[in-house]
Amino acid sequence: MDRPRSGERLVILALERFGVWLRSIVVCLCGALGVVSADTADIPLAVSLLVPAFLACGVRLYALRRPQLFPLALLWTLDAAVVVLTGLSQPVIGGEAANVMVEAMVGISVVAFQYEWATRPLAGAALAALGGVVCVLGDVLSTPGGSLDVVPLVRMLIQVCLSRAAYLIVRALARAADRSAAIRAAARREMEVAAARRASEREYLATLHDTASATLLMVSQGDGRDWSWLPPRARQDLEAMSAVPGFETGSVDLAALLSCVPEGEGQARVRLKTRIEGPLAIPSGPGLAIFNGVREAVTNVARHAGVREAELRAWTEGDGAVVELSDTGRGFDPRSVPARRRGISGSIIARMHAVGGSATVTSRPDMGTRVQWRWHGPTGAPQAMNGTPATGVPRPPRAQVQHTADVRFIRGRLLHGTQLAVLLISLVWQFTISLRRLVVHQDVYHLPWAQTAGFVCLAAVAVIGGAYLLRGRQIPPAVRWASLASVLAVSAVCAFTLPAELSTGAPDWAFGLVGWHALFLLADLRVRLFAAFLGAHVGLNATAVFLFGAPSVAQWATLGISTIGSCGFQLSVGVLMSYLLHGTAPAAGTAAAQEEEMRTRERIHEDMQRDHKERYRALTATTVPLLVGLGHGVLSPHDEEVRLRCGVEAARMRRLFAESDAVVDPLLNELRACVEVVEHQGVTVSLSVRGKPGEVPVEVRRELVDPVAVTLGRTRSTARVTVVWTPRAVRVSVVSEDCAGGGATEEAAEAPGDTTNPLVDVERTMRGGSVWVEAGWRRPALFGVDLT
Repeated sequence: MDRPRSGERLVILALERFGVWLRSIVVCLCGALGVVSADTADIPLAVSLLVPAFLACGVRLYALRRPQLFPLALLWTLDAAVVVLTGLSQPVIGGEAANVMVEAMVGISVVAFQYEWATRPLAGAALAALGGVVCVLGDVLSTPGGSLDVVPLVRMLIQVCLSRAAYLIVRALARAADRSAAIRAAARREMEVAAARRASEREYLATLHDTASATLLMVSQGDGRDWSWLPPRARQDLEAMSAVPGFETGSVDLAALLSCVPEGEGQARVRLKTRIEGPLAIPSGPGLAIFNGVREAVTNVARHAGVREAELRAWTEGDGAVVELSDTGRGFDPRSVPARRRGISGSIIARMHAVGGSATVTSRPDMGTRVQWRWHGPTGAPQAMNGTPATGVPRPPRAQVQHTADVRFIRGRLLHGTQLAVLLISLVWQFTISLRRLVVHQDVYHLPWAQTAGFVCLAAVAVIGGAYLLRGRQIPPAVRWASLASVLAVSAVCAFTLPAELSTGAPDWAFGLVGWHALFLLADLRVRLFAAFLGAHVGLNATAVFLFGAPSVAQWATLGISTIGSCGFQLSVGVLMSYLLHGTAPAAGTAAAQEEEMRTRERIHEDMQRDHKERYRALTATTVPLLVGLGHGVLSPHDEEVRLRCGVEAARMRRLFAESDAVVDPLLNELRACVEVVEHQGVTVSLSVRGKPGEVPVEVRRELVDPVAVTLGRTRSTARVTVVWTPRAVRVSVVSEDCAGGGATEEAAEAPGDTTNPLVDVERTMRGGSVWVEAGWRRPALFGVDLT
């Protein structure tokens, strides 16, 4: 059997506490009333029997707080002692009051045992059987030679069965709510994990763009410069590549971070004029995103602005911060920047969007450039994805909304379960115990037809309410209040058409029944409404008794015991239902949310670690050796072969960055990314496409583009790239007129190809300095749709 989840576990715990408190209160109150109604001579003996029962109840209540101090055998013995001592007090006290007292105390006890020992039904059943034996023993000792009355035993058996059935119904719906909530939580977890993995991948690609890709691209673009900055930067790039993104916690001082923004070295140095209002304490995620974005923006100034000076400002705005970098350089038109360029879209704008902030770039040709980062705290105005403030009323945090929905769902299932249980009790009680009493005692009623009409009215109320419940609908307010008024009218009619001396006795079939109907109708409302109804119900019966003559002390004691045993039990069930709906449901939602958050964090941590290892392993064959060699001086940027290798790796990285673009033709997009890298190195590339593009898996695209990227990276002057689509295949070819190192080209192209797709074939032809490479993919017959 599966381990109970949070909702079911809390319901079981609440029912156990309910059973102990209910039994203890009823035993103490009814026992006290029984002692009051006893003869003076019998009081000492009655007290000597009932006080140990009271003490046993007290120990049982204390065991709720310290369950580890009491073994289960001792608790079961204490519960058994309560019913045994209660039953033995019946012949001592004697009279009708003693019979009512024992029946109420033992009846409530055997009902409560089904909740106290709910997870051990055999123990609960044994205590219930012991209660029946005690009742029989009490009857025999109090009336020697008299006939045994089996009606109380049958009534007790019905109560035990109903209590167990009610428990099973509530537990089953709590378990169903847990399972449904777990399914929805698992779906949310998968979405959150996927989002975290995408965010981690975007951050990692942005880091590669700002570090290794930029370094390799600069090395590949030429000689005759000061390379003193290269070894420390290559080592820093290796460190950045090996770090796992997305695990920063706590807060940082943004002012201190911005003071560490690198300005560059030598001719690439940009002098920053800083005006920062510090300290600026913000969460580390947004702080690092702003820092990395500013670092990339400073690099862009050095490369493209044509100036060597920029101004960096930062200030607080509400609960957040604003950072601005501006220069007076040549500027550009942001709309003309291709989507494949990652400096602005990936390293600056996407980084801020990923942490809930925004970044904007404002520039015009010959008018300079201004980049602004904004991040607002949790209570600040939310930002839209385009960087403009969102309109409307701020919504609660996503986690809070999900928690509220989970609580509402669990509460709805618990409400449905408790209403079903109360409806079951109402119908079974009415058509077994109450129906027998009505039929047997027709001759004692003042108006028998009125009593029968009341019975039919209550049955109609249960049927109408049950019809709504079984269809999963709420009872309409008009139907609810009309039914409640009818139930109260039945209480009044039955009370005033019954002889006063028989009130709450065997002929009074309605006294213990109308409360269940009212509880069914008022289950989703506050318990004080149900308490008011019970007060009115008891008041009507007490008024009817008083109007027909002043009752004796014994009669008042009997009425009090019956009220506690019936209405008190019903009120306690109402309190329990209110606690389940307004206490257990939120607690279960909170516990489930905490468990789910822990599971989600573990999944995110595991998946991000695995993704990072896979990404890093993919770079260890080519990129990492280059950076290690450059960082430790083993490889020289003056060496043409080293520069060519750097160009190849820069093209491969740009192809990797282009994988995540949402474009119509991903294959062509990735090829263009490689072409742009070599064009920056002065190579002229012509690109042509023939046929209608189709769908190609990303793994296949990598193997199709990689040989082309290697060849382009080693091309000195001109190259021609062609993509040919046919219904059954796609072929990508490149012709390089003067490819450096033909043998090295083939070796480099095959370096990362340990997992070559058998459906991808690569052909190479070398003639002097000219190299022709073609990669083709034959589409499987069962794959997708035709490429036509």
